[in-house]
Amino acid sequence: MNKPQKGHMHLMSQAIREIADIFAGLGFSVADGPEMEDEWHNFDALNIPKDHPARDMQDTFWLKGKERLLLRTHTSSVQIRYMEEKLKKGIKPPYRIIVPGKVFRNEATDATHEAQFYQVDGLAVDKNVSLAELKGTLLYFFRKFFNDEKIDVRFRASFFSFTEPSVEIVMKYKDKWLEMGGAGLVHPKVFEAVGLSPKKYRGFAFGCSIDRLLMLRHGVPDIRMFYNGDLRVVNQF
Repeated sequence: MNKPQKGHMHLMSQAIREIADIFAGLGFSVADGPEMEDEWHNFDALNIPKDHPARDMQDTFWLKGKERLLLRTHTSSVQIRYMEEKLKKGIKPPYRIIVPGKVFRNEATDATHEAQFYQVDGLAVDKNVSLAELKGTLLYFFRKFFNDEKIDVRFRASFFSFTEPSVEIVMKYKDKWLEMGGAGLVHPKVFEAVGLSPKKYRGFAFGCSIDRLLMLRHGVPDIRMFYNGDLRVVNQF
């Protein structure tokens, strides 16, 4: 009788655990939240205006029904839920969390885009938080994840509704500068939405695609390979 083969964790699950371990070394815990989200947590509380293009059917999977429910477009919604829950319990900052999880975008798929993918968000809130601390945090993470002390990080001016100032994260990897995600200091209106005083607290937030991180590290040419169930891909890891 043949001995049954042992299974193993998918590469994505392995990466999420590894990312959590790296950020744990900086004092971050892992937070989780629902993939089916309401409009308040996904858009309103994050200072995304009613007329923002991201709310259109082109980008968001809205669910039929009386309530304005959707499949979350980012894990940033969990940042709002986390702060709300802590404040309900009377627990004030400092907060330090990462939020790894699946997100959904109503868009065409190709080698670098999927209708579903994994993202990791980060949030740090305290009385003294700066862009310098954000940059140092990201630099530490990228160097650990890619096991490369030569990696460098730059910020490029950008715009996101929930951060001010906002930056694009650009990483130097193997002598190439690559865009890795978005970040910035938490917008005062986000703090006001959850009941924190923006005059007393500051924070930084960032978001990166875990798929993008894995494609770079392992030389995976097509994002769809993570989800097509091909065991020839899965068994390599």
